[in-house]
Order: sequence, then C-alpha cells, then structure tokens
Amino acid sequence: MTVDTAMYSRRERDLARRFVKPWRLRATGQEFQAALSWDQVKRFKDRHDVPLILKGIATGEDAAIACDHGVDGVYVSNHGGRQLDHGRGSIEVLPEVVKAVAGRSAIIVDGGFMRGTDVLKAIALGAHVVGLGRLTCLGLAAAGEAGLVRTLELLEDEIRIAMGLLGVHSLDMLDASYLHPATPVTVPHVTSAFPLLDLDDRRY
Repeated sequence: MTVDTAMYSRRERDLARRFVKPWRLRATGQEFQAALSWDQVKRFKDRHDVPLILKGIATGEDAAIACDHGVDGVYVSNHGGRQLDHGRGSIEVLPEVVKAVAGRSAIIVDGGFMRGTDVLKAIALGAHVVGLGRLTCLGLAAAGEAGLVRTLELLEDEIRIAMGLLGVHSLDMLDASYLHPATPVTVPHVTSAFPLLDLDDRRY
C-alpha cells in the first residue's frame, strides 16, 4: 500500500509538459488515497495471509505503528521528492525508522540513490533493501535493455570497489560507524544530480 499520497501533489514538471496522468482525471486524492487509515491496514492483515508493505513511511512514529499492525515491510520513501515540498529526504528519515522498527519488519528505502556508495550508506544505516528508480530509467533511456544491464553492471562494480576500500567482504559487516557527517563541497541546487554540460564550451 502506498501511504504518502493522501492528496495529489502539484507536480510542476508534469504541468509544464501539459501531461496529466489518466487516473487523475478519474479520481481525486481526497476521495481515494486520503481514505486509507490504520483500520484498513489492520483489516487487510486480519483477512489476508500475504505479506504487506507500506510504502511512504516518513517518520519513526509511523514506522512503529506499522509494526504494531504487523506489516512485513516498512518502505521509507518520499515519493521521489515530488509529494511534499521541503519534506525530509529518505536517507535522513532512515535512522529513526530503523530505531522504531527494532527488527520487527524488513526495511526498504528509496529516494535519490544513484551510486554504489549511496546503496552502501543506506545498508550501513540499517536498510535491508535499496530501491532504484531514476537510475534504472536513465539506463533504459540511454540504450534500452543493454543500457539497463550496463547501468546495473556499473552499480555492482561501484559497490564491490567501495566495499573493498572499506575493508568489508559482506553487507552484514556494515554499520553506522562507517558513516560520518561532512560539509557539502557545493550547495545543492535543482540540477545537482544531473549537471548539464555546455556543449559549446570546449573545456568539457
């Protein structure tokens, strides 16, 4: 169940491209997504013997309540940063969620993970699974199936190299002691992850 879209957000990139998803024409968040409650989560768990994952958990409090309801997976996500402006990033929320879950559920996280080192950071903070969306789409957009395969090969190589440089041979060996805060070299901005090159500038 996706729990972080109680209302449809104002996605300005979609608006600029005059793109409207079909289901937005048929329904509103207030009528459907906003109706989701903890009672419905409990009813689902009581009626069905299948794993239940809640995607969009963004606080330790909600993670604890989810575990109290017997969910099998707590999925930390801010929906690609497109739902609530100025909300916290998934990697910032992850430690408090791990503490609240306390081993009672699997923990999945996504949101801006683009490099092998990003994956290892999430694992070190306690995630069991790291979701990759934009990265894989970039590989597909670049060269289809072959581009996706190459993207995953590069990701695997980055993870392997980073683990070797950290001196670990298993993901189970990673913990928060491998992470330390650092001052950003540059101030983040709207195109930080994907800097656009000036093709007319021969210095590139």
